[in-house]
Amino acid sequence: MTAPATKKIRVLIAKPGLDGHDRGAKVVARALRDGGCEVIYTGIRQTPEMIAEAALQEDVDVVGLSILSGAHLELFPRVVDELKKRGVDDVLLFCGGIIPEDDTAKLEALGFTAIFRPGTNTQDIVKFVYEHVSN
Repeated sequence: MTAPATKKIRVLIAKPGLDGHDRGAKVVARALRDGGCEVIYTGIRQTPEMIAEAALQEDVDVVGLSILSGAHLELFPRVVDELKKRGVDDVLLFCGGIIPEDDTAKLEALGFTAIFRPGTNTQDIVKFVYEHVSN
């Protein structure tokens, strides 16, 4: 008899708002996939409602938001609110992109456990996910 396989960590990567640049999000999604996670990438120009609904429907363990537009303090709280409205309040949240250090405390207060800025090694993101999600 073989040991039961552990469930793959399911990660949703999303780009809220009107930002059309998604190379970084795609690089992170690929690194997580290559690291053994099951990754759902929602694409660009997603509303907070669309992101939360995808997280619910896909039954994800992790939600990662990527933003370059500077609208993170406007959009990220709305995503968190939409997740809560749908009862998706047990997921690991992280974010990345162009996010000033001064905004770190505000994002942590929303529930974001990590903020990955330009230059972050993708293996550090993969390691973070595995260290914070138990399956």
